[in-house]
Amino acid sequence: MARPIWSGILSFGLVSVPVSLYAATENHTVAFRQIQRGTSDRIRNKRVNERTGEEVAFGDIVKGFELAEGEYVVVEPDELDRISPGRSKTIEITGFVDLEQVEPIYFDTTYYLGPKGKEYGKVYTLLQRALEKANRAGIAMFSMRGKEYLTAVRSENGILTAHTMHFADEVRAPRTEIPTLPAAGSDTTAVSDRELAMAQQLVDMLAVDWNPENYRDTFEQKVHELIAAKQAGQEITAPEAAPAPSNVLDLMDILGRSLESAKTASTPATGDAKAAAKAGAKSAAATAKNSRTGTGSKAGAAAGRTSAGHQPKDARGKKSTSTRARPATSATGKKTGTASRRRQDLSGLTKSELYKKATAAHLPHRSTMTRDQLQTALEQTGHGRHLRSAS
Repeated sequence: MARPIWSGILSFGLVSVPVSLYAATENHTVAFRQIQRGTSDRIRNKRVNERTGEEVAFGDIVKGFELAEGEYVVVEPDELDRISPGRSKTIEITGFVDLEQVEPIYFDTTYYLGPKGKEYGKVYTLLQRALEKANRAGIAMFSMRGKEYLTAVRSENGILTAHTMHFADEVRAPRTEIPTLPAAGSDTTAVSDRELAMAQQLVDMLAVDWNPENYRDTFEQKVHELIAAKQAGQEITAPEAAPAPSNVLDLMDILGRSLESAKTASTPATGDAKAAAKAGAKSAAATAKNSRTGTGSKAGAAAGRTSAGHQPKDARGKKSTSTRARPATSATGKKTGTASRRRQDLSGLTKSELYKKATAAHLPHRSTMTRDQLQTALEQTGHGRHLRSAS
């Protein structure tokens, strides 16, 4: 169970509710120890007096604001609390805003807000449902760990969340900070209508629905793979080369090839879906016809004996020495049994799991594919069963 990182009073108007603040996210960065090269000796950081070199206890360390070299104003921790006694224990909502008016750059960290006790559930629910119906966020100020925060309190998925925000003077002006930004209307930013239309078409072709479960920290995974490889004494492969910058002179050609690539990635899945639908309809019709004529029972029994592991007899009445059942053949003469089994192997996997298999199979354009397209592409390349067993 998570421990609260702050507790206080959340208030709006004359209504107040004791709340606790909880971290809404966690960091999965791989943790390393610092050791001396060639040994297993840990490296420790110590707080030492710069002049004497002696270690200083944590309780003997205070904050100092430097006025001049060697001259400081000393500030004790409780003195910082004294100048903001109310805000250090209160999140006081002073107004409600439409979040669509707030630019994303102002948001910093998200926290969960929970009632401090079950007896405060009614007041907590009152504020949560009021914010949900109004589709607004309460703007408040509060202090935590010696710093004051601008905060937006909103209702999300039936609970209250608090988003700490940057103050206006903390947001940098991009035109000042980035000297290479192209000036609007200059010759270097002139874009033709055809270029813009092709770029918009490419954006539309690669449009996806937002699903955070489809995205993973691939670098963290690679770090774990690196550690496992080094532990096993394996050779570390070189990373993939970064893509080269687009040549402005060949921009139309690049856009055209990008569109063709996107079409190639999406076309096979569409074709397979139609073919599968037709094959399914034919199979269903054949099954229905066999059941009416009675021929299906014999075929079904034969298929059952084969799938159960009995060896089929050949034309001379002898048992075949092969222990593998032959795949079924469709009306067009193509073998369908193996592909069907691959589809069954992959059908229960998520998009992220399919993407990992596509990466291992070096499938091109995998980053632009939907889940169904990834499955179809893996089935077509024959990696379905092999990759499942290897995962």
